[in-house]
Amino acid sequence: MHGFGGIEQLAYEDVDRPALSEPSEAIVRLKAAAINHIDIWNRLGATGMVTQLPHILGADGAGVVVETGERVQNVKKGDAVCLYPPVGCGRCEFCVTGRDFMCVHLRVLGERLEGTYAEYVKLPAQNCFPIPMGFSFEEAAAFPLVFITLWRMLFTNARLKPGETLLIIGIGGGVASAALQVAKKIGAHVIVTSGSDEKLERAKSLGADHGVNHRKKDFAEETKALTSNRGVDVVLDCVAGEVWQKSLAALTTGGRLVTCGATAGGQPKDDLRAIFSKHLKIYGSTLGSREEFSHLLSFMTVSKIKPIIDSVLPLKEAPVAQRYVEEGKQFGKVVLRIAD
Repeated sequence: MHGFGGIEQLAYEDVDRPALSEPSEAIVRLKAAAINHIDIWNRLGATGMVTQLPHILGADGAGVVVETGERVQNVKKGDAVCLYPPVGCGRCEFCVTGRDFMCVHLRVLGERLEGTYAEYVKLPAQNCFPIPMGFSFEEAAAFPLVFITLWRMLFTNARLKPGETLLIIGIGGGVASAALQVAKKIGAHVIVTSGSDEKLERAKSLGADHGVNHRKKDFAEETKALTSNRGVDVVLDCVAGEVWQKSLAALTTGGRLVTCGATAGGQPKDDLRAIFSKHLKIYGSTLGSREEFSHLLSFMTVSKIKPIIDSVLPLKEAPVAQRYVEEGKQFGKVVLRIAD
């Protein structure tokens, strides 16, 4: 990325291979990377990211370790790994308590650290984890950022339980489609919304119990009807904007709303009376801890869940892939294959 703006800022070109600078680092030869909305927001300059340009985007990746520093013990040359994206400073109150994803000086692959839209990436070796059994490199690149985010949202924060009802706003994106998979696997009842009947049908084929086209119907009213006027236990809303109040209205007393994004606007109107009178809880969340990532990997191995992949494109078509995601055409993850 040579500047902030449209996809014309992305260039496919040769750069120097990264070199180890710390004894705790590893270099991974990447086989695949995945597109995330954060990549697009960083390209647009919407996150306030400060970095030296040109800069390599990409938070998600998978590949093979090709070099390690002298103090590295958790991985060795030749290991196939997926990547945990965030890196903390190691000194602040959050890092010393195992919450470096909340670090006040947080760095993330593709954001303040060179990312995964490349043949090689350098990162702390402790951010390299074994690929779940049976996963391809494309699948291993498609899940870390969205699955660790939803894991913290749904289980650490919202404490979603079997038998509860989850409403997912805007099915089709990476977090939403992954949340559908995980929630159904634990035995939750799932309602999804979309402005696309095609996406709703796809969601139903993947286990969604009900789908509501929010362009045609008021999803809050429809949700109340589907739950005998009770409302849902948990809402996953990464859209915000004008739908935020409806998300709150869809919750039952004591319900929980979780969010990790605001694709329709970050300044929604709140209904404070609904929040306190219904004893609602709202959780903001991004990423998750290494411990949560380890739990996630175990869950995916045992449950045999794999990320939903919409399409796979070669690395040089990253601008095309980003535009496709930017326009909201995908269902699941869009992955970049990195040639040997």
